[in-house]
Amino acid sequence: MFACSSILFNFLIYGLYMGAPAVIIPQMRKEAGSDNIITSEMVSWLASASSFSSLPWTIILPLVAHRYGRRVCLRLLAINTFIGNIFFYRSTTYIGLLISQIIQGMVISSAYTIAVMIMTEYVSPQYRGMILTIKSATFLWGIWISNTLGTFLPWRSIGILIFVCCFFNLSILFCPESPYWLAMKGRFEESAKTHRWIKGTSPDSEKELRTLILTQEKYLYKKSTKSKTSKNILIKMYKVVTGKNFYRPLFNIMLLICLFHFSGKLACAVYAIDIIKKMTLSEKTAYEGMLIMDGITVFCAYVGCFLTRVLKRRTQLISFSIIGISFLFILSAYLYSIKLNIITENKFISLAFLIGFSINLSCGPMIIATCCLNELTPLKHRTPFLIIFGILGISVLGFVIKISPFIFRSFDCHGAFSFYAITASIFLTGIYKYLPETKNRTILEIECLIAKGNSNIEDN
Repeated sequence: MFACSSILFNFLIYGLYMGAPAVIIPQMRKEAGSDNIITSEMVSWLASASSFSSLPWTIILPLVAHRYGRRVCLRLLAINTFIGNIFFYRSTTYIGLLISQIIQGMVISSAYTIAVMIMTEYVSPQYRGMILTIKSATFLWGIWISNTLGTFLPWRSIGILIFVCCFFNLSILFCPESPYWLAMKGRFEESAKTHRWIKGTSPDSEKELRTLILTQEKYLYKKSTKSKTSKNILIKMYKVVTGKNFYRPLFNIMLLICLFHFSGKLACAVYAIDIIKKMTLSEKTAYEGMLIMDGITVFCAYVGCFLTRVLKRRTQLISFSIIGISFLFILSAYLYSIKLNIITENKFISLAFLIGFSINLSCGPMIIATCCLNELTPLKHRTPFLIIFGILGISVLGFVIKISPFIFRSFDCHGAFSFYAITASIFLTGIYKYLPETKNRTILEIECLIAKGNSNIEDN
């Protein structure tokens, strides 16, 4: 847990920044006495700029981690976060906020790259599901705390809290290097020492250590005996990308990421006030609904954390996704009936459907997507895998956040929720068919199972 504490603090910071635009923009509009000071287009850029600015870091961070180790990346991340927060705290206009969001793109990139490495390499399989769900819950805590501070206090209080998190991030100075990275570099004695320090000396841990060292010894021997003749790098990359251990987990992970983002859960969190105000026509209800929905989301994340201990990954993901998507269809039909004057609007019913959707997405896709992302990422060719996944995953995130205001403006709330329900259903169908069961398996075991082409693998 200590080794992962820096990642958890970074996810809290990630959540604080993700929730900030929802409360900063209304405050700036009130201070200016006009809604036109920040256009709808600029609102969408403030929410999505950090996603697009993180794309270069998805290439840089895995390469640095491969060459210099995981700890170096964590230190770079801590420095970048501190500098970005200075810009955030000192901002007086939306331009300053936009610059700070661009600088903080590295935080988002780390969630798709370095965090995956740390969580899979430092955590034992039996505790991995719980730690990964705590990580997701920490991100949700960040959004909730950010929205709460921005509702009752000046928005710069969010920046003060981020400075506090930066201080606790100094724990990375005492964090050991990854045993997997040490083994990859042929430093097996250091790897064994670190592995035992992190995961103990239980029979399962010792078995994992022996498998790790044996695998890396074979890989290094094979690498040293290869012909020194240089090959075209494009041919090498083609062989890597077309390998079963590469494209199959990438396809499964992208299905999970697309399910979560195209369900609209994160868009509803980022634009919560505008969406709920549009549904209920009440600013007070919008703020109350946002905080209630955030609180329930955090609570349900911990419920999902508990469920990962008793349910299989596929069971938890698919069952809660179906219920959550059903809530979206019902909410869409309810709002459309109101528009046609078939029924009378009741803001509490609308909020109830939205909260029901949020509960199920928090217990299912949000939690399991994080678990499976870390569990399906292969050890071999991890650097190019995370680069490609990071570019694709962050592009999907930025695209969905950027176009969400347009969808709500063009199709109204009922059309937007219908869009999210339909797209999520499509991705869930692919998940049902292709996603393997990964619970209680080591990364090496999962790699072997995927290579065999067995998709719907259940635990023995």
